[in-house]
Amino acid sequence: MKDEYDFSTAERGKFFRKGARLMPPVYLEPEVLEYLCERASARGVSLSSLVNTLLKQQIELIDAGK
Repeated sequence: MKDEYDFSTAERGKFFRKGARLMPPVYLEPEVLEYLCERASARGVSLSSLVNTLLKQQIELIDAGK
């Protein structure tokens, strides 16, 4: 690492995008991932689509129990 850095030509907020949403990675346990990959393949859908469907169903169950 340098002792000093020159920020005289730096541009504040160069990469800032108003309203941008971060898509955090989700890490599944290996056995869960394997199971879901098999189910997605059997249904002919993507893993993301299957996981989103399952999570939406769980959200509905949680909201119904409130």
